[in-house]
This record gives sequence, C-alpha cells and structure tokens, in this order.
Amino acid sequence: MADDNSKASIREQINENLKRVYEDALNEEVPDRFKDLLAQLKAKEGSK
Repeated sequence: MADDNSKASIREQINENLKRVYEDALNEEVPDRFKDLLAQLKAKEGSK
C-alpha cells in the first residue's frame, strides 16, 4: 500500500510540474523574430 501511495505522490508531482511548465510557456512573450516573420507573411498575403 505504501508503494501505491508513493506512486500516487510521484504522479501528483509530475502533474504539478507539467502544469507549471505549460503555464510558463503560455505566458512567454512571442520572440521579435517570429513577430517579424508573421508580419512578412501577412504582407505577402495582402499583396496577392
């Protein structure tokens, strides 16, 4: 039974860490290089 509790605890920690990493990624600023590339793509679409 202690082994099951240990596995559940480890799963909980993994879930918490994955959620934290995902939240951090969502809150990151889009790099300027990507913004520039998107602007170039939009400009090309607009000129067609």
